[in-house]
Amino acid sequence: MFDSRHIKTFHAVVTAGSYSAAARVLGYTQPAITQQMKALERSVGTPLFTRVGRRMRLTEAGEALARHAETILDSLTAAQQQMSSLTRLRAGRVRVCAFPSASATLIPEALARLAADHPGIRVELLEGEPPDSIRRLVRGECDITLAFTYPGLHEQVPEELVEIPLMEDQLTVLMPIGHPLARRRAVKLADLAGERWIAGCLRCRTNFLHECAEVGFAPDIAFTTDDNLVVQSLVAEGLGIAMMPGLVLSFMRHDRITGRALDPASRRQVSAYVLRDHLRIPATALVLDELKAVAARRVGC
Repeated sequence: MFDSRHIKTFHAVVTAGSYSAAARVLGYTQPAITQQMKALERSVGTPLFTRVGRRMRLTEAGEALARHAETILDSLTAAQQQMSSLTRLRAGRVRVCAFPSASATLIPEALARLAADHPGIRVELLEGEPPDSIRRLVRGECDITLAFTYPGLHEQVPEELVEIPLMEDQLTVLMPIGHPLARRRAVKLADLAGERWIAGCLRCRTNFLHECAEVGFAPDIAFTTDDNLVVQSLVAEGLGIAMMPGLVLSFMRHDRITGRALDPASRRQVSAYVLRDHLRIPATALVLDELKAVAARRVGC
């Protein structure tokens, strides 16, 4: 209903006491002040000033608007300051949803870099495995999702999202110290057909079954757990072997297990996902830049 410029001019007229005085304060011509006040009166649908001799007096509507004008202008100033803080990265909130091994590796380093240069940016961390974490992003529960995919699963990204590849995370076969195949530098998946296995989350387990089927066997899965420490402990006790991503092994390693690369190599793609329009939000773009910088140093992990 109101043009903020007209409210500012109206406030100046009320404070200065006349159109000519307000013109001097604002650096306008008096006709420009007159035109703005006529436009404001058209907006509100009633006169705001009445003349008594050579003096102007506020009408009842003018007095009501005068009581609100300063509050309106203060609110606009506060809004402008807040918008400036957000666009200049002095403030902002970004909600990041990530799977556990990313939360333990990529996220802390990225947030430490962010806090050093932009302490006003607040990042809230949520944890979730894909595909649920992707659905949370689509529902608006977070601003950025870190998720992983496997080449053989051919998963579709919702069209409203942008996928930003971060790194390839190489898978390793974990086995107890002393396992006969531990003497090799790399092992073929087919050579492990007779082993008992510990499987991880649903997406990892689906890929694992796919890769085993590709080389001609159905694995004997003795245990399933999303807890990476439990996986390693079960392997250490000789209860099975497991496929573990490099991100997990970079921060946690049981002293009674060893890891061997697969031949040929097996990898998962770690990516950040964001709603397309959110790429233009400065704080979100900044967090993505920090994640990309941290992930670039872990290529081939």
